[in-house]
Amino acid sequence: MLNYLKSSSTGNFFLLAGPCVIEGEEMALDIAETIANITARLNIPYVFKGSYRKANRSRIDSFTGIGDEKALKILRKVRETFNIPVVTDIHTSEEAAIAAEYVDILQIPAFLCRQTELLVAAAKTGKMVNIKKGQFLSPEAMEFAVRKVIDAGNNQVAITERGTTFGYQDLIVDYRGIPTMQKCGVPVILDATHSLQQPNQAAGVTGGRPDLIETVARAGIAVGVDGLFIETHREPSKAKSDGANMLPLDQLATLREHLTAIRMTINQF
Repeated sequence: MLNYLKSSSTGNFFLLAGPCVIEGEEMALDIAETIANITARLNIPYVFKGSYRKANRSRIDSFTGIGDEKALKILRKVRETFNIPVVTDIHTSEEAAIAAEYVDILQIPAFLCRQTELLVAAAKTGKMVNIKKGQFLSPEAMEFAVRKVIDAGNNQVAITERGTTFGYQDLIVDYRGIPTMQKCGVPVILDATHSLQQPNQAAGVTGGRPDLIETVARAGIAVGVDGLFIETHREPSKAKSDGANMLPLDQLATLREHLTAIRMTINQF
Protein backbone atom coordinates (compact mmCIF):
# COMPACT_ATOMS: atom_id res chain seq x y z
CA MET A 1 0.00 0.00 0.00
CA LEU A 2 2.83 2.41 0.79
CA ASN A 3 4.28 1.71 -2.65
CA TYR A 4 0.94 2.59 -4.24
CA LEU A 5 0.78 5.90 -2.42
CA LYS A 6 4.29 6.73 -3.62
CA SER A 7 3.58 5.66 -7.20
CA SER A 8 2.85 9.05 -8.71
CA SER A 9 5.52 9.95 -11.27
CA THR A 10 4.73 13.65 -10.90
CA GLY A 11 6.18 13.99 -7.40
CA ASN A 12 2.67 14.96 -6.35
CA PHE A 13 0.75 14.13 -3.18
CA PHE A 14 -1.86 11.40 -2.77
CA LEU A 15 -5.52 11.92 -1.94
CA LEU A 16 -7.86 10.28 0.56
CA ALA A 17 -11.35 11.53 -0.25
CA GLY A 18 -14.97 10.59 -0.13
CA PRO A 19 -18.11 11.04 1.96
CA CYS A 20 -17.90 11.16 5.73
CA VAL A 21 -20.12 8.10 6.14
CA ILE A 22 -21.57 5.66 3.63
CA GLU A 23 -25.17 6.75 3.01
CA GLY A 24 -25.91 4.32 0.19
CA GLU A 25 -24.41 2.47 -2.77
CA GLU A 26 -25.41 4.90 -5.51
CA MET A 27 -23.93 7.87 -3.65
CA ALA A 28 -20.68 6.07 -2.86
CA LEU A 29 -20.14 4.85 -6.43
CA ASP A 30 -20.94 8.29 -7.86
CA ILE A 31 -18.43 10.08 -5.63
CA ALA A 32 -15.77 7.42 -6.15
CA GLU A 33 -16.09 7.52 -9.94
CA THR A 34 -15.96 11.31 -10.07
CA ILE A 35 -12.83 11.53 -7.92
CA ALA A 36 -11.15 8.58 -9.64
CA ASN A 37 -11.52 10.35 -12.98
CA ILE A 38 -10.05 13.57 -11.58
CA THR A 39 -7.07 11.88 -9.95
CA ALA A 40 -6.36 9.67 -12.97
CA ARG A 41 -6.15 12.77 -15.16
CA LEU A 42 -3.71 14.40 -12.74
CA ASN A 43 -1.77 11.16 -12.12
CA ILE A 44 -2.46 11.25 -8.39
CA PRO A 45 -2.75 8.10 -6.24
CA TYR A 46 -6.28 7.97 -4.81
CA VAL A 47 -7.84 6.19 -1.85
CA PHE A 48 -11.62 6.25 -1.38
CA LYS A 49 -12.60 7.19 2.16
CA GLY A 50 -15.91 6.28 3.75
CA SER A 51 -16.86 5.36 7.31
CA TYR A 52 -19.10 2.32 7.50
CA ARG A 53 -20.32 3.62 10.84
CA LYS A 54 -19.90 6.92 12.69
CA ALA A 55 -19.52 6.04 16.34
CA ASN A 56 -18.59 9.52 17.54
CA ARG A 57 -21.63 11.78 17.24
CA SER A 58 -22.67 14.82 19.24
CA ARG A 59 -26.26 13.68 19.80
CA ILE A 60 -27.83 10.28 20.33
CA ASP A 61 -30.28 10.87 17.48
CA SER A 62 -27.54 11.68 14.92
CA PHE A 63 -27.17 9.41 11.88
CA THR A 64 -24.58 6.67 12.44
CA GLY A 65 -24.90 4.51 9.33
CA ILE A 66 -26.97 2.19 7.17
CA GLY A 67 -25.77 -0.98 8.89
CA ASP A 68 -22.23 -2.27 9.26
CA GLU A 69 -22.31 -5.21 6.85
CA LYS A 70 -24.25 -3.32 4.19
CA ALA A 71 -21.83 -0.37 4.30
CA LEU A 72 -18.75 -2.59 4.30
CA LYS A 73 -20.03 -4.42 1.22
CA ILE A 74 -20.45 -1.06 -0.52
CA LEU A 75 -16.85 -0.18 0.31
CA ARG A 76 -15.74 -3.47 -1.21
CA LYS A 77 -17.81 -2.78 -4.32
CA VAL A 78 -16.13 0.63 -4.71
CA ARG A 79 -12.77 -1.08 -4.39
CA GLU A 80 -13.57 -3.72 -7.01
CA THR A 81 -15.46 -1.46 -9.44
CA PHE A 82 -12.78 1.21 -9.75
CA ASN A 83 -9.71 -0.80 -8.74
CA ILE A 84 -8.81 1.69 -6.02
CA PRO A 85 -7.95 1.12 -2.35
CA VAL A 86 -10.47 2.09 0.32
CA VAL A 87 -10.13 3.26 3.92
CA THR A 88 -12.59 3.20 6.79
CA ASP A 89 -12.61 3.96 10.52
CA ILE A 90 -12.63 1.33 13.22
CA HIS A 91 -13.55 1.95 16.83
CA THR A 92 -12.91 -1.27 18.76
CA SER A 93 -10.37 -4.06 18.61
CA GLU A 94 -13.05 -6.49 17.44
CA GLU A 95 -13.83 -4.32 14.43
CA ALA A 96 -10.27 -4.46 13.10
CA ALA A 97 -10.41 -8.00 11.72
CA ILE A 98 -13.97 -7.54 10.44
CA ALA A 99 -13.27 -4.33 8.51
CA ALA A 100 -9.95 -5.69 7.22
CA GLU A 101 -11.89 -8.22 5.12
CA TYR A 102 -13.33 -5.35 3.06
CA VAL A 103 -10.81 -2.48 3.01
CA ASP A 104 -7.12 -1.73 2.42
CA ILE A 105 -6.47 0.81 5.16
CA LEU A 106 -7.80 0.90 8.71
CA GLN A 107 -8.18 4.37 10.15
CA ILE A 108 -7.91 5.11 13.85
CA PRO A 109 -10.14 8.05 14.84
CA ALA A 110 -8.43 10.97 16.55
CA PHE A 111 -10.16 10.45 19.89
CA LEU A 112 -8.90 6.83 19.95
CA CYS A 113 -5.30 7.31 18.83
CA ARG A 114 -3.89 6.42 22.27
CA GLN A 115 -5.86 3.16 22.58
CA THR A 116 -3.05 0.60 22.59
CA GLU A 117 -5.28 -2.46 22.18
CA LEU A 118 -7.00 -0.89 19.16
CA LEU A 119 -3.71 0.09 17.49
CA VAL A 120 -2.23 -3.38 18.02
CA ALA A 121 -5.37 -5.10 16.70
CA ALA A 122 -5.28 -2.94 13.58
CA ALA A 123 -1.57 -3.63 13.10
CA LYS A 124 -2.05 -7.38 13.35
CA THR A 125 -4.46 -7.44 10.41
CA GLY A 126 -1.51 -6.61 8.13
CA LYS A 127 -3.43 -3.70 6.63
CA MET A 128 -2.01 -0.20 6.48
CA VAL A 129 -2.99 1.83 9.56
CA ASN A 130 -3.76 5.54 9.31
CA ILE A 131 -3.70 7.17 12.74
CA LYS A 132 -5.46 10.50 13.07
CA LYS A 133 -3.67 12.76 15.55
CA GLY A 134 -5.75 13.52 18.61
CA GLN A 135 -6.87 17.12 18.92
CA PHE A 136 -5.35 16.99 22.41
CA LEU A 137 -1.88 15.69 21.43
CA SER A 138 1.33 17.34 20.36
CA PRO A 139 2.92 16.28 17.05
CA GLU A 140 5.83 14.81 19.01
CA ALA A 141 3.48 12.49 20.93
CA MET A 142 2.40 10.73 17.73
CA GLU A 143 5.75 8.94 17.64
CA PHE A 144 4.48 6.63 20.37
CA ALA A 145 1.27 5.80 18.52
CA VAL A 146 3.29 4.94 15.41
CA ARG A 147 5.69 2.85 17.47
CA LYS A 148 2.83 0.75 18.86
CA VAL A 149 1.84 -0.30 15.32
CA ILE A 150 5.42 -0.96 14.21
CA ASP A 151 6.27 -2.91 17.36
CA ALA A 152 3.20 -5.05 16.70
CA GLY A 153 4.82 -6.13 13.44
CA ASN A 154 3.37 -3.71 10.90
CA ASN A 155 5.43 -0.91 9.33
CA GLN A 156 2.65 0.31 7.05
CA VAL A 157 1.64 3.39 9.00
CA ALA A 158 0.54 6.94 8.24
CA ILE A 159 -0.37 9.90 10.44
CA THR A 160 -3.16 12.36 9.70
CA GLU A 161 -3.11 15.90 11.11
CA ARG A 162 -6.65 17.12 11.80
CA GLY A 163 -6.14 20.21 13.91
CA THR A 164 -5.59 20.93 17.59
CA THR A 165 -8.23 22.05 20.07
CA PHE A 166 -8.25 25.84 20.32
CA GLY A 167 -10.63 26.90 23.06
CA TYR A 168 -13.90 25.03 23.42
CA GLN A 169 -15.38 25.35 19.94
CA ASP A 170 -12.58 25.66 17.43
CA LEU A 171 -9.54 23.92 15.97
CA ILE A 172 -6.28 25.25 14.58
CA VAL A 173 -3.57 23.65 12.43
CA ASP A 174 0.01 24.10 13.58
CA TYR A 175 1.95 23.49 10.36
CA ARG A 176 5.18 23.02 12.30
CA GLY A 177 3.76 19.64 13.20
CA ILE A 178 3.96 18.33 9.61
CA PRO A 179 7.78 18.05 9.41
CA THR A 180 7.87 17.03 13.07
CA MET A 181 5.64 14.01 12.43
CA GLN A 182 7.45 13.19 9.19
CA LYS A 183 10.52 12.51 11.33
CA CYS A 184 8.71 9.33 12.41
CA GLY A 185 9.54 8.02 8.92
CA VAL A 186 5.90 7.63 7.84
CA PRO A 187 3.64 9.56 5.44
CA VAL A 188 1.88 12.55 6.98
CA ILE A 189 -1.54 13.50 5.66
CA LEU A 190 -3.40 16.76 6.25
CA ASP A 191 -7.13 16.56 6.83
CA ALA A 192 -8.24 19.80 5.22
CA THR A 193 -11.89 19.37 6.17
CA HIS A 194 -12.00 18.09 9.78
CA SER A 195 -9.32 20.66 10.65
CA LEU A 196 -11.99 23.29 10.02
CA GLN A 197 -14.62 21.79 12.29
CA GLN A 198 -16.21 23.88 15.01
CA PRO A 199 -17.27 21.18 17.47
CA ASN A 200 -19.69 21.26 20.41
CA GLN A 201 -22.08 23.79 18.97
CA ALA A 202 -25.17 24.68 21.03
CA ALA A 203 -27.50 22.72 18.74
CA GLY A 204 -25.44 19.55 19.17
CA VAL A 205 -24.35 19.60 15.52
CA THR A 206 -20.72 20.26 14.62
CA GLY A 207 -20.14 23.41 12.60
CA GLY A 208 -17.30 24.27 10.25
CA ARG A 209 -15.59 26.70 7.87
CA PRO A 210 -15.61 25.04 4.43
CA ASP A 211 -14.75 28.40 2.86
CA LEU A 212 -11.23 27.91 4.25
CA ILE A 213 -10.60 24.40 2.88
CA GLU A 214 -8.44 25.63 0.02
CA THR A 215 -6.52 27.97 2.34
CA VAL A 216 -5.66 25.12 4.72
CA ALA A 217 -4.85 22.74 1.86
CA ARG A 218 -2.59 25.27 0.09
CA ALA A 219 -0.60 25.83 3.26
CA GLY A 220 -0.24 22.08 3.77
CA ILE A 221 1.03 21.55 0.24
CA ALA A 222 3.53 24.37 0.69
CA VAL A 223 4.81 22.80 3.91
CA GLY A 224 5.22 19.44 2.20
CA VAL A 225 2.46 17.08 3.33
CA ASP A 226 2.54 13.65 1.71
CA GLY A 227 -1.20 13.44 1.25
CA LEU A 228 -4.48 15.29 1.65
CA PHE A 229 -7.66 14.05 3.29
CA ILE A 230 -10.85 15.69 2.04
CA GLU A 231 -14.46 14.82 2.78
CA THR A 232 -16.78 15.67 -0.08
CA HIS A 233 -20.41 15.31 -1.12
CA ARG A 234 -22.61 16.31 -4.07
CA GLU A 235 -24.74 18.38 -1.68
CA PRO A 236 -22.96 18.97 1.64
CA SER A 237 -26.06 20.61 3.11
CA LYS A 238 -27.86 17.27 2.74
CA ALA A 239 -24.99 15.09 4.01
CA LYS A 240 -25.95 13.00 7.03
CA SER A 241 -22.65 13.65 8.82
CA ASP A 242 -20.12 16.51 8.86
CA GLY A 243 -21.81 18.42 6.06
CA ALA A 244 -20.84 21.74 7.64
CA ASN A 245 -17.15 21.24 6.85
CA MET A 246 -17.29 19.32 3.55
CA LEU A 247 -16.05 20.40 0.13
CA PRO A 248 -18.74 20.37 -2.58
CA LEU A 249 -17.79 17.64 -5.04
CA ASP A 250 -18.02 19.98 -8.04
CA GLN A 251 -15.20 22.10 -6.56
CA LEU A 252 -12.73 19.25 -6.11
CA ALA A 253 -11.27 19.21 -9.63
CA THR A 254 -10.36 22.90 -9.56
CA LEU A 255 -8.91 22.60 -6.07
CA ARG A 256 -6.76 19.63 -7.09
CA GLU A 257 -5.46 21.50 -10.13
CA HIS A 258 -4.50 24.50 -7.97
CA LEU A 259 -2.77 22.31 -5.40
CA THR A 260 -0.97 20.25 -8.01
CA ALA A 261 0.36 23.44 -9.58
CA ILE A 262 1.65 24.61 -6.19
CA ARG A 263 3.37 21.28 -5.51
CA MET A 264 4.96 21.15 -8.97
CA THR A 265 6.28 24.69 -8.56
CA ILE A 266 7.77 23.83 -5.16
CA ASN A 267 9.38 20.70 -6.61
CA GLN A 268 11.40 22.88 -9.00
CA PHE A 269 13.38 24.36 -6.11
